[in-house]
Amino acid sequence: MSKERFDFNAGLKRKLTIAFIVGAVLLLVGAILPSGGHESEEHGEGDHTELASAGDHGDGHATAEKKESHGDEHGADAGHEASEDGHGEEASHGGWWKRFKIDFWINNVYFTGIALIGLFFFAIQYAAQAGWSTYILRIPLSLASWILPAGILMLVTFLFFNHDIFHWTHSDLYDTASSHFDSIIAGKSNFFFLPLEGGSFPVFFVLRMVVFFAAWYFLFNKLKSLSSMEDELGGTSYWYKMRRNSVAFLLVFAVSSSVSAWDWIMSIDTHWFSTMFGWYVFASWFVTGLALITLITVLLKEAGYLAQVTVNHLHDLGKFVFAFSIFWTYVWFSQFLLIYYANIPEESVYFVERFLSDKYAPVFFVNLIMNFFFPFLCLMTRDAKRLNVFLKIACIVIILGHWMDFYLMITPGTLGAEGGFGLTEIGMYLMFGSVFLFVVLRALSSMALVPKNHPMLEEAKHHHI
Repeated sequence: MSKERFDFNAGLKRKLTIAFIVGAVLLLVGAILPSGGHESEEHGEGDHTELASAGDHGDGHATAEKKESHGDEHGADAGHEASEDGHGEEASHGGWWKRFKIDFWINNVYFTGIALIGLFFFAIQYAAQAGWSTYILRIPLSLASWILPAGILMLVTFLFFNHDIFHWTHSDLYDTASSHFDSIIAGKSNFFFLPLEGGSFPVFFVLRMVVFFAAWYFLFNKLKSLSSMEDELGGTSYWYKMRRNSVAFLLVFAVSSSVSAWDWIMSIDTHWFSTMFGWYVFASWFVTGLALITLITVLLKEAGYLAQVTVNHLHDLGKFVFAFSIFWTYVWFSQFLLIYYANIPEESVYFVERFLSDKYAPVFFVNLIMNFFFPFLCLMTRDAKRLNVFLKIACIVIILGHWMDFYLMITPGTLGAEGGFGLTEIGMYLMFGSVFLFVVLRALSSMALVPKNHPMLEEAKHHHI
């Protein structure tokens, strides 16, 4: 057991390289095809009319003003960028380059969340003094290896693409003499720009991003270092140190995860807010991370690793995936029901854009099917949580389904009627996913697959439910 290591061999690297190349090809084909490989322009125009009328009906004050200024400015930006980059045809069919930037942001947020959940799951086990999960602890810890690349990509993406992603970054929204002046957004300027004036460089926003990633990466390195030292030197002192650092991470994560959700996603729809949104994003991240941890565990076991992991350990993982799929649905339904029942225009417009649009309504329902109905029915029985085939199918559907969830959170507020789902989105996901897995699997192969001197190995060995 002490010498068991994951072999990140040439065959696996070749498969990830092929996946990356396939993603790149799909991305390029999406750039060549009209509308990035999805429905026709005529459909998009009809949908634009529906979205506009729905928005006007929902809020003649905030929403119409937002959409009008958003359309004027970003439509001009998209056309300008398209002409500069030689994509005039794509611009007339929905703006492939703009979709590229939005998809980049979606994948940034999605995979950052999975990395954070890996560290969150690892820290929870130590804070709760759990022993059942000892054999699989290195898997979530390896997921957190993506935190540093995620931080770099997130910061660079914001610095270069911020005007296309965040409506509040446009300076004329804060100029009282401008026809695009927005009193609601201007009232939130300190949250983004403090200590500078609204419309300048968003110091406070960028500072939060840098501080969060720095804190996450520092605590990840600390926990990883202590885990490696425990392998080499043994004893219980490192376990206690990891427990203290795990508690510190959980305290940081409790605040930073919610604020990150507000910054990176909710601020896209600047006129809309939900007091449940931090929980909603956490729930989506958490169940995705749990599904990936479970999927990797099952695949490793099938490949001959983790011989000590039994159906009892898999059952616990399956219960977590099942339970938090229901938790995500609970938060989703609570947010939807409160907004639907109150029917306040500035709140309901968020769901009007997604539920009543021909472009996004199919994704709206696919989101519910993939993230609640399917895993609920698939993992309901005890036996299903103990069988590899059911766990693999459910976890793959959840991992893909929650990418759709983040797509639905971000795309309508950024692209509106220009949004779509096609080869561009699939290609970007494959490219991000292959690089993410490369980093994770390389980290997993750099240490013993099972922490050999963990003080709770015996408890994990006799775990039975």
